[in-house]
This record gives sequence, C-alpha cells and structure tokens, in this order.
Amino acid sequence: MKKVLSVALMVLLLAGLCLPAKAVDMNIPAKSALLMDVATGQILYEQNAHEALAPASVTKVMTMLLIMEAIDSGRINWDDSVTTSESAAAKGGSQVYLKVGETMSVAEMVKCIAVSSANDCACAMAEHLAGSEAAFVQQMNQRAKELGMNDTNFVNCTGLDDGADAKDHKTSACDIALMSRELLKKHPDIKKYTTIWMDTVRNGAFGLSNTNKLVRFYQGATGLKTGFTANAGYCLSASASREDMELVAVVMGCESSKDRFAACKSLLDYGFATYALITPQTEKTEIPVNLGVKDTVVAVPSGEDAVLIDKAQKSGVTQQAEMLPEVAAPVSKGQRLGTLYIRSGEQVLKEIPLVAEDGVEKLTFFQMWAQVLRKLVMAP
Repeated sequence: MKKVLSVALMVLLLAGLCLPAKAVDMNIPAKSALLMDVATGQILYEQNAHEALAPASVTKVMTMLLIMEAIDSGRINWDDSVTTSESAAAKGGSQVYLKVGETMSVAEMVKCIAVSSANDCACAMAEHLAGSEAAFVQQMNQRAKELGMNDTNFVNCTGLDDGADAKDHKTSACDIALMSRELLKKHPDIKKYTTIWMDTVRNGAFGLSNTNKLVRFYQGATGLKTGFTANAGYCLSASASREDMELVAVVMGCESSKDRFAACKSLLDYGFATYALITPQTEKTEIPVNLGVKDTVVAVPSGEDAVLIDKAQKSGVTQQAEMLPEVAAPVSKGQRLGTLYIRSGEQVLKEIPLVAEDGVEKLTFFQMWAQVLRKLVMAP
C-alpha cells in the first residue's frame, strides 16, 4: 500500500536544493563578494570569491565562533571573569581600553567584540580560552580546516596588520561565509550581541556603538562583522533574516565604508527578492512491522532538510510521500522507509529520505509462542 500526501507548501524557510549561483552581474564594488543561504549553505552569487585577501576585523567571526562553541559546550560560562593581560591591553586599533589586570565577564567581552570590534577584548578572550593568542590561533586554523575553509590562514585573532607575519593573514569571501554560516546557524545566541545598535559596559560608564550600520538601517539585519585596515580595505560579513530565510553577504576590499554597506545591501536585496525557502511539512506516518515487538514504526524525514527555490516557483510547490507498505523486523533507527518528493509542477526539486524514528526489535521464538498462546486463550 502506497501512501501519498500532496499538499501546497505555504511556509517559506531555508534549506537544501543545490541551485547553481545565477549568472548575474551586479557590479559589486569590491575585490571579492559572495552571497550565501545560511540554512543550506547554497551560494547564490559570487564574484572572485576564492581569492585569499586580508580580512581585517572580519577575522573576529572565527574568534566569536570559538568563544560560542566554548560557551555552548560548557567549557566556559557567560558570567566567568576574564582578566586582562599586558598583551591584551596593548592591542591597538578598535578597543575599549582595557587596563592590565582589569576584569570583565565573558558576556561583556563578547558584547565589546561583536558591537565595537574590540581588539583588546578579542585577545583577552583568546588567552582565556587557550592560554595564549598563539595557541588560540592554532585552534582558529584547525577549525577553519574542519569547516572546509581552504583559502584561509590566520596569524592573529583580531585581523590587525601588526606583526611581521601579518601579510600571511588571509581568507576569502567564500571562507568568511562558511564561518559566518556556522556561527549563525549553530550558535544563534550570538545575535543577542551582533544586533545591538548602542549599549554600554563598565556599569554604563563606557558607551558602545555598532560598527555595522546595517544593524540599524537594514530590515531584518542580524549581524555580523565589519573590518578595516589600510591593507585590507573595507570588509563586511552582513547577515539578515526575512520570512524565516537568513542570508549572509560578504564583501572584501571595498574602497569606502559606504561601498561595503551598499554592496551588502544590494546582495541581500537580490537574495530576498529572488529566492524562497520551503520547509517540508509531513505528518508522522505509521508503517506496519512484521514479527516486531511493536506493531508499527513511525516514518519521519531525515535531518533538517528544506528546499531553496526560485521565488517564482513557490506557488506551485507540492510534496508527495511514498513509503513501503510494510517492513520486517528488526528495524533499525534511521532505516530508510520511503522518500518525500518536493516538486514544482513536474520538476523534482528535492528527494528527502523518510526513515524510522525508532528501532523495533524482532520477536524472539518464545515471544512469538507467547503471542500465539494469548490468542488461543482469548479465542471464543
């Protein structure tokens, strides 16, 4: 027996069809640019996206990612006290002017990094997590490899041009998008800080103003990080969310701050106007199990699959579930039981495996005889 469910999907969300980036020329005023869907990792636009360039303070996306991973894993807590070292206090560029021996909570440090791009706080957190900035940088590069950031080599946690090896501090628009996506998707609490426009630390004594002007002036902005040095030019990883779809736009090497904000706004506008996200909606379906300790097993979609589509397709999208009529025990958790087809007209946009929600053990010989005896006893 084949069970079929066909329903128009009205909810737009982000996820998994591999659409090629459209061949559009947006004349982005940057050395490198990329637009990515956060939910699926799908690249929607790219321009020289794999050239290794200096990222300036956009480097701190990786710094914040490692901090958030440490917090979410329980290694450190938001209210932990962080003490400022001489090396942290000596950091130049954007800073909150930490004094040697001054303490701040992890929460205040993260706020200063996310809102004001504080280099002194970034260094203090690096030392707090790894013992030294150099050891933290090793962790940054290791995490970059794990994320597939093949154009990246970090030499510090700030993006400053100082130091003899600063020329080797490079990444690409594609790699920035990858680490930005990881931060936004896996650690949404960071948005409590990256969306702050103005705030204070030190009990209100020191004011902070976000270096990312899109946080105030772009609808749905969720972050993420600005950067500028004479060597890098003006850089930005900008994220925004609308109708449950979140995008991240990256530009590197812009000639002015105005250019970087205008470029990311154009990329985000293009993404929201052109694409939509569909999240499959399916009821849990029970499939009969032969010779199992349970009579049925529930089939559910595997993973967090969703479908990124051209916005023009959204009104005609349907879904159809095709499942096995029955299955023999034993059934393993995650065992394939069918397929959910997402279609636009006759075009199949996505095939999502339907799998067993839980395992079902096979009846033993004695359990089978017990069932037979029960039926005989209960027979009229």
